[in-house]
Amino acid sequence: MAKTVIEEIRSDLYRAEIPLPRNPLKATNSYIIKGKPRNLVIDTGMNREECKAAMLDAFSELDVKMQDTDYFVTHVHADHVGLVDELSSEDAKIYFNQPDADVLNYKNLWQLVCTLTARHGFPSELVDMAVDSHPGKHYSPKGEVEFSMVNDGDILNYGSFELRCVVTPGHTSGHTCLYEPHLKYLFSGDHILGDITPNISTWIAESNPLWEYFKSLDKVYAMPVDLVLPGHRSLIYDCRSRIEELKKHHRMRLEEVMEILSENGPKNSYEVASKMTWDLLAAGWEEFPLMQKWFATGEALAHIRYLEVEGRVKRGGDEHKQVYFVN
Repeated sequence: MAKTVIEEIRSDLYRAEIPLPRNPLKATNSYIIKGKPRNLVIDTGMNREECKAAMLDAFSELDVKMQDTDYFVTHVHADHVGLVDELSSEDAKIYFNQPDADVLNYKNLWQLVCTLTARHGFPSELVDMAVDSHPGKHYSPKGEVEFSMVNDGDILNYGSFELRCVVTPGHTSGHTCLYEPHLKYLFSGDHILGDITPNISTWIAESNPLWEYFKSLDKVYAMPVDLVLPGHRSLIYDCRSRIEELKKHHRMRLEEVMEILSENGPKNSYEVASKMTWDLLAAGWEEFPLMQKWFATGEALAHIRYLEVEGRVKRGGDEHKQVYFVN
């Protein structure tokens, strides 16, 4: 196995690239803070052997002892939370947020998801196949994890770092960043990414994650941030410019959805997604990988729902099949 890529950001702070095999994200950035008496690891990668080997390699390279290490998880997705139960010692604290913990520990999660996806037009013959191949089903923690819950404004002290919890819902309902006010560093998880856009999606037509995401972006925009340490890809040195780009991207998405519904009449979320513009190397919608269709449909619904709350779109159909049209 190749050595784990490790970058020293400053004294006692490191970024380790944890590989995500056969995943378009390529790797998760795991941040390691060395301190006494405890170290802190921010996000871990998936619960799979390749990720675990990379984390253990980083621990060995940096002389980090598992028995002296705590964990902070930004959000519920498997590429961030997956390994915490595998890596944590009996005395370790695993910091997490309550809304995402509720999702992770929900007993009938995948049964519920199957019902919701069918409601929004995802083809019934593909639903089971998509769920069975979903990374969240296979690479999340295997058992129920005992978390130490954090709230907005809580302070975690590790080494010379004073880390303030900043709740930023949108990408998930409880997504939480960490902010170091003296250095003006933001550990952003998947709230702010550089050369890719965070997936803002939902299967629950009563939620409004895009509205929450805009609010969370505004919250961070008001903070002095000199360096963003994201969950994937490169570090970000101009936080406010990137926030402006992300908001522009989603505003363009909203107008694209309006145009699709105006030109094509009532459509379900799957049909809207099939007509949206996606940054994927595929000849057309039919050539999209199954999981990309899944994430695209959820993102289409998040934008439709935002427009519905604004009053620009109305909902039709019933609780079994829902369609949307221009108001």
